Amino acid sequence: MEVDIKYSNDHLWVKADGPVVRIGISNHLQSELDEVVFVELPEIDESVKINDPFVNLESVKTVSELYAPVSGRIIEINDALENDPKIINSSPNDKGWLVVLEPTDRAELDMLLSEEAYEKAINK
Repeated sequence: MEVDIKYSNDHLWVKADGPVVRIGISNHLQSELDEVVFVELPEIDESVKINDPFVNLESVKTVSELYAPVSGRIIEINDALENDPKIINSSPNDKGWLVVLEPTDRAELDMLLSEEAYEKAINK
């Protein structure tokens, strides 16, 4: 089964997997941030609303607030990032995922960019 990957304008990827979505930052964003040194993730069972801040990333360059690409309830967080936030830099599209979320409005997924549209947007 091919996993559907979409992107937010804020450089987050969203992989739909059945009733849940896994969210992480794009390779483009991790390269812009440089070395990630700290990640503050939401709590499990926390509800997030689309476009509201839900994750804080601190890198050697800056502190960044990430905005939820879709609304929903956090059902899993990537605990490995607490001890080794650099996983985001070495594996942003795989092991460096941030959260798993149960969407409350799946129609919001349709507002995200396809991989092709995202590539065009970042290469302008």
